[in-house]
Amino acid sequence: MTDEVRSKKGAQTRVDQIHAFRRELAALRSDGVFTMAEAERARVDAHHADVLRGLQAAFDVDVTVAQKQMSWGMRVASAIGAAALAMAVYFFFYRVWGLLATPVQILLLVVAPIAAIGATEWVQRRDSSGYFATLTATVGLACFVLNLVVLGTLFNTTPRPLVFLAWSVFAFLIAYGYGLRLLVASGILLAMAYLSAQVGTWSGLYWISTGERPEHFIVAGLAFFALPWVVPHPRNESFVPIYRVLGLTAAFLAVIVLSNWGSASYLPFSTYAVEVGYQLLGFVATTAAIWIGIRQSWHDVANTGMTFFAILFFTKVFDWWWELLPRYLFFLLLGVIAIGFLFVIRRLRRFAAESSS
Repeated sequence: MTDEVRSKKGAQTRVDQIHAFRRELAALRSDGVFTMAEAERARVDAHHADVLRGLQAAFDVDVTVAQKQMSWGMRVASAIGAAALAMAVYFFFYRVWGLLATPVQILLLVVAPIAAIGATEWVQRRDSSGYFATLTATVGLACFVLNLVVLGTLFNTTPRPLVFLAWSVFAFLIAYGYGLRLLVASGILLAMAYLSAQVGTWSGLYWISTGERPEHFIVAGLAFFALPWVVPHPRNESFVPIYRVLGLTAAFLAVIVLSNWGSASYLPFSTYAVEVGYQLLGFVATTAAIWIGIRQSWHDVANTGMTFFAILFFTKVFDWWWELLPRYLFFLLLGVIAIGFLFVIRRLRRFAAESSS
C-alpha cells in the first residue's frame, strides 16, 4: 500500500482514513449495527498496523493525535527559527563585511549558499520530516539573496528585476528538491514580484515603481493560481494549496487597493468609476472563489474567498455609514451583518455537506 502513496500529503490522508475507519467501526459495534468476527478484526488490525508503520517510516507522517498537535508546534517553531537564522546571517554579514578583503568577500558570498544547501542535504538524510531542512534551506536562500545584492554593490551593477527571478528559481529548486513548503511560498512571492516588475517595465514604468500600479499583481496572482492546473504536482500535493492561496491573496489585495485608490489604475476612466468597478469586481471575484472552492472541495480557496469578501464588505460598510450613523448604530449594524454572515456560511456548509453526500 505504501507504494501506491506518492506524497506525504497522500500518506497522511491514508493514516486519517485508517483512524476514521476504526472510530466508525467502534461506533457501529457500540450501536449494535455491525460486529466483525474476532479473527477478521485481528487480521484488519494487523494490516492497518503494518500500513501505519510503513507510512511512518517512508513519509514521517503523524499516526496519533498527539503527534499531529506536536507537528503544528514544530511547523511554527521551524518558520520562526528559519526567519531568525536568516536575519542572523544578514546582520552577521554586515557586521564583519568591512573587515574583509574583497577576494575574501567574494569567496564568502559564493561559498555560503553552497554550504547551506550541503547542510540541507545532510540534515534531510537524517531527518525526513523537513522541519530542520527548512531552517538550513532558508539560510541558504538568505545567503543567495545577499550574494546577488552584495555582488551587485561591489561591481556597481544596475539593479534589475531579473534578481527576483534568480532568487525565485533558487527557492523553487530547493523547495522541489526537498519538499519544503516554506521555500515554495518564498519562490512564489519572489516570482510574483518579478512578473509584476516585468509587466511594469513593459508599460513604461521603472521596475522599482511597479508597486504604484496594483494591477500588475492581479496578473501575477492569477497566473500562479492557475499554475497547478497547467503543471500537475503528483509528488508535491501539499504545494498546490500554497499556489492557490498566495495567488488569490495577491489578486484580491490588489483589487481591494484599487477599489479605494482608483487613481493607481491603468483604466482610462474617472477615479470614481474605477473604484466602483473594482468594488463590483471584488464582490464578484470573491463570491466566485467561494463557489468554486465549495464545488471543487478546495477549502483553501473557499476560505480565502470568504476572508476577502468579508474584508471588502466591511471596508465598504465603514465608507458608507461611519460618517452617517451614530457610533452605537454603526456597531449595531456591524453586529447584525456579522450574524447574517453566520447564517449564510451555515447554509453554505449544509450545501457542501449535501453535495458531498
